Amino acid sequence: MTQTDPRYSILFEPVKIGPVTAPNRFYQVPHCNGMAHGRPNALAAMRGIKAEGGWGVVSTEEVEIHPTSDLNPVIEGRLWSDDDIAYHAKTVDAIHAHGSLAAIQLAHNGCAVPNLYSRLPALGPSNMSVVWEFGDPVQVRAMDKQDIRNMRQWYRDAARRAKIAGYDVVYMYSGHNMTAPMHFLGRRYNDRTDEYGGSVENRARLIGELLEDIKEEVGQTCGIAFRFAVDELRGSDGITWDEEGRAVVEMYSELPDLWDVNVAGWSNDSQTARFAPQEGYQTDYIKEVKNLTTKPVVGVGRFTSADGMVSQIKKGYLDFIGAARPSIADPFLPEKIRTNRIDEIRECIGCNICVSGDNMSVPIRCTQNPTMGEEWRRGWHPEKIAPSENPDPVLVVGSGPAGLEAALQLSNRGHPVTLAEAGKELGGRLTRESRLPGLASYIRVRDWREHYLLTRPDVDIYFDSKLGPDDILDFGFEHVILATGAKWKRTGQGRDNRIPVAGLDQTRVLTPDDIMDGAHVTGRVAVYDLDYYLMGSTMAELVREQGHDVAYVTDASTVANWTEMTLEQDRVQARMMQNGIAVHVNRTLTAVTDDQATLNCIYTGTPENIPCDTVILVTERAPNDAIYLDLKSRPEALQAAGIKTLECIGDAYVPGTVAAAIYAGHKAARLFPNCDDDPDMFKWERPVLEPGPKTY
Repeated sequence: MTQTDPRYSILFEPVKIGPVTAPNRFYQVPHCNGMAHGRPNALAAMRGIKAEGGWGVVSTEEVEIHPTSDLNPVIEGRLWSDDDIAYHAKTVDAIHAHGSLAAIQLAHNGCAVPNLYSRLPALGPSNMSVVWEFGDPVQVRAMDKQDIRNMRQWYRDAARRAKIAGYDVVYMYSGHNMTAPMHFLGRRYNDRTDEYGGSVENRARLIGELLEDIKEEVGQTCGIAFRFAVDELRGSDGITWDEEGRAVVEMYSELPDLWDVNVAGWSNDSQTARFAPQEGYQTDYIKEVKNLTTKPVVGVGRFTSADGMVSQIKKGYLDFIGAARPSIADPFLPEKIRTNRIDEIRECIGCNICVSGDNMSVPIRCTQNPTMGEEWRRGWHPEKIAPSENPDPVLVVGSGPAGLEAALQLSNRGHPVTLAEAGKELGGRLTRESRLPGLASYIRVRDWREHYLLTRPDVDIYFDSKLGPDDILDFGFEHVILATGAKWKRTGQGRDNRIPVAGLDQTRVLTPDDIMDGAHVTGRVAVYDLDYYLMGSTMAELVREQGHDVAYVTDASTVANWTEMTLEQDRVQARMMQNGIAVHVNRTLTAVTDDQATLNCIYTGTPENIPCDTVILVTERAPNDAIYLDLKSRPEALQAAGIKTLECIGDAYVPGTVAAAIYAGHKAARLFPNCDDDPDMFKWERPVLEPGPKTY
């Protein structure tokens, strides 16, 4: 058995949580995943992998306790009735199979849900508009005393069901601006004049009652955890540490068996590396809670460094290393520390592509870990891949994200791999984009894969090797995978704008590729963004830093519209405005001259002219698929060269996110040599129908 490095032994000490004991200090805090009650088999498999990877406590997502807490269309957990116990038991069994504790986060979402599925009135402390990002035109009904008694009973019922399902730790959740207890505590939601309103003590009354109820119901056998938003970072408009946060911790310091510290809302708690580049960015709040209670404290902060984790424990800031995103990027992070394989950890890059899955109600995904969400559906394991029955040599052309992942996993399957890179370094777009403002963490995606490839005796890497179709035919490889990437278009076409922008030959036109290649920007700049993700705002920020007047133009209603899915849109737009970048939303770029650009309102067509000497087009990308199309059109030549399989993957096949490219490379290696996908290659969850008369 491998002896754990003594420097990290503290991380593997058992810690008591009330009547139960966690086997170590690694704690996968509750996190959403787009599976939950809608995809229970996928959920159980994913949580089971976390336990196998060494997380001492593995928690659910938030679990709705009653139909008045209906988060549809977002897919979260449910424990509305005894009928829901079975699917929870499946998850618990998967966690217990590896010796970890299973935790469930009970939630009533109060003012935060319009109850679109149940169609029941929303409940909260006061009469007010529902707090819902989609802005449904419905209101919350102020709870009377009977409603409060009912809610307390719902929590008791859910706790009882959780115990029956086998959970070891039961949460009372008051965080992320998502729950009724938090809404009662917040001044902007609670205008009551009874014993549940007014003073901090009154507004916190429901919190104490629910903790006591849950503890009385299941506390003899289950640890009681309290996830609490200690500050909303909204100033006097929200819950603050100085007024409500500290007061609640002092009032109930010894009531729960564990404190899980949250800095609400979700975009604060899960900040991207673009805006919170350092790990442990919530420590200032976590250590304040630790100073006020003798009970164990868990906190998050995108911890990826084992030394940093040890430092947090030894300084007395927390007792458990909490993680959501790092446990997604590498479910085996604890096991790798325990067995002295720290250099094998896939570090979270803080991109929040995982969060986008939950926001879109689809299974979770990860840029670093392409097996996330595929544990049950495809049977993929993050640390295991089946050896190939016929480990023939493979030529991989291109070392961007898809090429790197394909080469690594083919090597893991036993294939000798030749990797041909046209440039002087590995990484493709990863290397280039990581040099842009705020995107430095993306280099971890390259570095983790490069680390292995450079040490594999069965992997030959050739730089400065720009291959053409005939070169590939001459090499004599039976199997060829093309991962040649994509280039940004220079026409201005994208989204609904399918007509090339007029006058581009009259002005200086650049793309992100030109900028990353070191092109010189001149004069006043217009950045035209139809991509909606990171690149448009990053380009605007970069050229503004260089001292240029910059106008950002998009046909969307907000800057970097899709980053709403990754919880950073408001920060992106705020930073641009703070940097003096002129923002033009709901506009299309229709024409340019040598000194101005014409924008049209997408609603009225009204034109607007802005000064412009350089246009940066961030619209859409064209796949670099010329080699693939050429070879594919010459089946006789392929046969004569002995090429049995020819595949095009990643951005070269269809441009997308880095996460999509990594996934494409991984899938190509997993399925090789039969890389064509079909519905029989994965499972999907089907609803179980109630028995009834045949109608067919």
